[in-house]
Amino acid sequence: MLTSKQKRILKGHANTISQRHLLGKEEIDDAFIQSIDVALEANELIKVGLLQTTSYTPEEVGAILEEKLGCDVVQVIGHVIVIYRKSKKHPRNLI
Repeated sequence: MLTSKQKRILKGHANTISQRHLLGKEEIDDAFIQSIDVALEANELIKVGLLQTTSYTPEEVGAILEEKLGCDVVQVIGHVIVIYRKSKKHPRNLI
């Protein structure tokens, strides 16, 4: 669980991220979870965007990703979720 100070630091780092991993009308399947897992291991901090066609709310997606990947939701802004998980192989020491 992240502290409010850690979240504030990560929000600052997230401002520089332009690339998003998008979730459309398809379900959250193993392939999507796997791609997010790989991205988290490589980058530690990523954005997941929800298209208007999805049936999920950002809070639902955040809770699913936290449960399946052991990551933390840093913030939700509109249809964009910022998530963080410390890399096991290549930690970047963001916080």
